[in-house]
Amino acid sequence: MTTLQSTAPRHGALQRNLSRLQGFWKEYAGQTSGIVGLVLIVLCITAALAAPLLFPADSLSVARTDNPPNLPPSAEFLLGTDNRGIDVLAQLVWGARASLLVGFAATAISMVVGTIFGMAAGHFQGFTQAVLMRIIDFFLVIPSLVLAITLSAVIGSGLTTIIIAIGVTGWASTARVVRSQTMQIETQAYIERARALGAGSPHILIRHVLPGVMPLVLANTTLTVALAVIAESTLSFLGLGDPSTVSWGSMLKGAMDAGAATAGYWWVVLSPGIAIVIAVLAFTLVGRAMETVFNPALRGGSK
Repeated sequence: MTTLQSTAPRHGALQRNLSRLQGFWKEYAGQTSGIVGLVLIVLCITAALAAPLLFPADSLSVARTDNPPNLPPSAEFLLGTDNRGIDVLAQLVWGARASLLVGFAATAISMVVGTIFGMAAGHFQGFTQAVLMRIIDFFLVIPSLVLAITLSAVIGSGLTTIIIAIGVTGWASTARVVRSQTMQIETQAYIERARALGAGSPHILIRHVLPGVMPLVLANTTLTVALAVIAESTLSFLGLGDPSTVSWGSMLKGAMDAGAATAGYWWVVLSPGIAIVIAVLAFTLVGRAMETVFNPALRGGSK
């Protein structure tokens, strides 16, 4: 009897979560741009995961390839080869692994830090709030790319450094959004009842505020991934990435160093550039669609 009583609330909570998920998908499916973005993201992730199956790692080695250099796109090489004779399509697929890894990992750090600082800045008052807001304003005022370049130069080049640099410098905007939402949530009557019943700050933030800000955080996450992909490409293009790892940014740097653009080898330059544009566009479309679902006031102008 006790077991049945204890499982009943869990079953009810599961049903409510499933119902919310179904409602979200129903609204999201009505956003054509969001569906297009989601399909593009799935294709990018699938290609990145299948890279070892599509193109063996040896195909990226200069010592193990005998392909002619700077071949234009053809039936054998769909995107041609670069100045080293390496298949550009193979580099593009393998580069998706590094670029998306940096995008997701850096975004995860940014979202966690931004959510914690944002909820704390919106919940606490007085001196604590003033200190938190000054920290947030500091990271908002300083150009994140410049700070990321500085951190990368100090810590050393590599994908891990880029992830840390982007994650540490890109959380402030999320914190401001989460703070605003936290302050709005804490004006609700159920928060006052929780305080009257003796609930402390950890209980209010974790049990009440966090579930309320999560939809906004999830929508902002997809937009942040797009910015992280651009930041990774920029830092790799500037030579702060891992030279032994192929990414879309490192492909652009290699094309620039080889003078591919001035020599007329357009396929070496356009391929990674278009890949970056497609990935950024896909995450942006998904993020805007999620914002529209979570904010009904935006639904009139987006389809």
